[in-house]
Amino acid sequence: MYSELEKIDLIRARLGVGYKEAREALELAGGDVVQALVNLEERGRDLGERFQARGQEMVGQVKGILQKGQSYRIKVKKGDQTVYEFPATIGALGLIGALASSEIAVLGALGTVAAMANKYTLEFERQGESPQNENANFDEKPV
Repeated sequence: MYSELEKIDLIRARLGVGYKEAREALELAGGDVVQALVNLEERGRDLGERFQARGQEMVGQVKGILQKGQSYRIKVKKGDQTVYEFPATIGALGLIGALASSEIAVLGALGTVAAMANKYTLEFERQGESPQNENANFDEKPV
């Protein structure tokens, strides 16, 4: 017969689980290796299904955000002249890129400082509505 350690090693080799998880499964199965393997596989399958459902939910949320973002536009303006205009979705992707890469974050910070120094402003506009002006000028003191 196999010792408890050999049974645990067998479970670990078959399913790639840790010692603790293999030991707990073996105890729950009353020392029966086959039953422990079945229980661990079922638990793994349930976990996989939950991850898949959560992943599909997240994809749906991201699609909704992207669709909503397409109805918004960001305008970079200097005075009354529009210098650059792009969908808000592109701005969100740029922000994600800045969070993911320190080099992009530094470039973004330098661009922001340059824009503020040259008195550029941002306008967020929803298609069919009047723009909301977000001033990028920090020369004014708060009241």
